[in-house]
Amino acid sequence: MKRETTHTPRAGRPGIAWALPAVLFFVFFAAAPMGIVGYLSFTDWDGLSDPSWTGTDNWSRLWNDDGMRNAIWLSLLLTALTWLTQTPIVLLLGVWAAGRQRNRAVLSAIFFLPLLASSVALALLWRTIFDPNLGLAPDIADWFNLESSDLLGSPTGAFVAILFVTGWQFAPFHTLIYQGGARNIPQSLYDAAAIDGAGTVRQFFHVTLPQLRNTIVTSTVLMVVGALTYFDTVLILTRGGPGDSTSIVPYLMFETGFRAFDLGYASAVAAALVITATGVSLLLVRLTGFNRMRSTREGM
Repeated sequence: MKRETTHTPRAGRPGIAWALPAVLFFVFFAAAPMGIVGYLSFTDWDGLSDPSWTGTDNWSRLWNDDGMRNAIWLSLLLTALTWLTQTPIVLLLGVWAAGRQRNRAVLSAIFFLPLLASSVALALLWRTIFDPNLGLAPDIADWFNLESSDLLGSPTGAFVAILFVTGWQFAPFHTLIYQGGARNIPQSLYDAAAIDGAGTVRQFFHVTLPQLRNTIVTSTVLMVVGALTYFDTVLILTRGGPGDSTSIVPYLMFETGFRAFDLGYASAVAAALVITATGVSLLLVRLTGFNRMRSTREGM
């Protein structure tokens, strides 16, 4: 007598058709443009005539370009200072916003408003604020005992202005990331810590921070890639000046391509920027163990 068997559908990963729209989007709007830029980086092109193949001339020029070295140094400095100044602030704000304080929702909504505005509009606003004749620059100089009210006229002042404006605009985004991470921390961990006699500070360092380690890595990667690709704020606020004190790599690419019409060399700069940002991101993922990320709620 044969036993009748029933076959239940196996639960597995969705078919390739589900990923096809995302794959096509990536190919047409990311992979194909990067491939074209990679090809143009080996050519001499002014944007009007046909590109002419020059081999590795642009890359050799890139390697020996003092302006590129300065731009790389400024981009790396901006990236490091962005992470060092923003991370402690947004982490604390995110943990606070995840709580149940009175009026927390209203204050959080107001704090997130800069994230909704255009970067160009915000840069124009801050340029007016920093104007020594029309804005609040004289008052700011008095508050910090600065010798000159022309904040954007000095190399240090212009660099700090970019660091401040970009941080002010994008801090809400990273705060939102930490808020989501903090809300996923089980309350039972805090209850257990409180039973053991841990106060608020010890709970933060021994419960909150360890539970947010994956969130910190995610925010760091996004922050680093974002800092390496800042452009519109620099264009509107300082135009790379004074001199070349704020001419970071994306702005150097714009100047070379759309003002000097040397689009072949600008493509080499763009390709180098993509390679650098990708390499830094992969390095962060590898060093932090993010590629082996496990749930922080395992064993609960």
